[in-house]
Amino acid sequence: MKRIILITGGARSGKSTYAEQLALRLTRHPIYLATARIWDEDFRQRVLMHQARRGPEWLNIEEEKQLSLHKVEGRTVVIDCVTLWCTNFFFDLQADIRQALAAAQQEFDRFTAQEATFIFVTNEIGMGGTSENELQRKFTDMLGWMNQYIAARASEVILMTAGIPVTIKSDKSENTRNL
Repeated sequence: MKRIILITGGARSGKSTYAEQLALRLTRHPIYLATARIWDEDFRQRVLMHQARRGPEWLNIEEEKQLSLHKVEGRTVVIDCVTLWCTNFFFDLQADIRQALAAAQQEFDRFTAQEATFIFVTNEIGMGGTSENELQRKFTDMLGWMNQYIAARASEVILMTAGIPVTIKSDKSENTRNL
């Protein structure tokens, strides 16, 4: 049975750690699908920190854009993260919001057509003020729309704040609004 979970929140809110713990509660051998491009040494250190947290029970896959190339039928997979994944589409398509959003949505649909448990990690970068930088505003728009797209298809949405998970949407909740 297919299950989509979206975990969102600000930087250093505990999103990835929570996603990893959830995956390990669901299966003994989860998949970690990393979408990041390494662009500087500081970021390389962040990636190494994430990798050090995971043990040998994890199957680690690095994939910048084409998630659907990986067959994950019957598995639990953490996709970390939507923000960096969308960044790859955004910049590869010269910051064309419509093209980047359409490409990410199409790839999301192809990937999640599989029967698996998908745990997507993303950022809420639009919760702060509006940037004076046009490129940042465009990306904030694109990511916000992609987050909404995933959330509408997810059975669960969890907001992380200060390491605390807050359920925003759940199949089990009476308060779940159909989007």
